[in-house]
Amino acid sequence: MSEPKPPIIVSLESQLACYRRLQKLSDLQRAYVRENQTDELIEVLQTRSALLIDIARLEDDVAPLKRSWADTSLALSPVLRTAAAAMLAETRTLLQQITQADQDDVLLLQQRQLNVGKQIQQHRVAKQVNTRYAASAYTQTSGSRLNVKQ
Repeated sequence: MSEPKPPIIVSLESQLACYRRLQKLSDLQRAYVRENQTDELIEVLQTRSALLIDIARLEDDVAPLKRSWADTSLALSPVLRTAAAAMLAETRTLLQQITQADQDDVLLLQQRQLNVGKQIQQHRVAKQVNTRYAASAYTQTSGSRLNVKQ
C-alpha cells in the first residue's frame, strides 16, 4: 500500500489541473475572439472567472511552499520533490502562455474597437456631407434654384 500524498502535493496537482483547464479555455477564448463569437466568448470568460477563484484558493495552500521552497522541499522525498518542482515549473509556463494569449486577445479587440470607431466616424462625416449637400441643393439662396431635372 502506498503512502498518502502530502497535502502540498495534492494542492499542487489540483492547481496544475486548474491551469491546464485554464489553458484550454484560453485556446477557446482565442478562437471565439478571432471569429467574433460574442456569446460563446462570454461563456468562456465566466467559466474562466470561476476557475480563477479555485486557483486563488489553491494558491493560498501553495504560496508557503513557494516562499520557503528550500525548507519545504527538504521535507519531501526526492521523488515528490522532483514532482513538485516539475508541477511548479509547468504551472509557471502555463501562466506565461495564458497571459501572453490574453494580451494578444486584448490587442485584437482594441484594434477592432478602433476600426469600428473609424467606421462610425466615416459614417458621421458622410451623413454630414449628405445633409449639407441636400440643404444647399434643395433650398433657395439668392432667388435661384438648382434645376435637378437637367
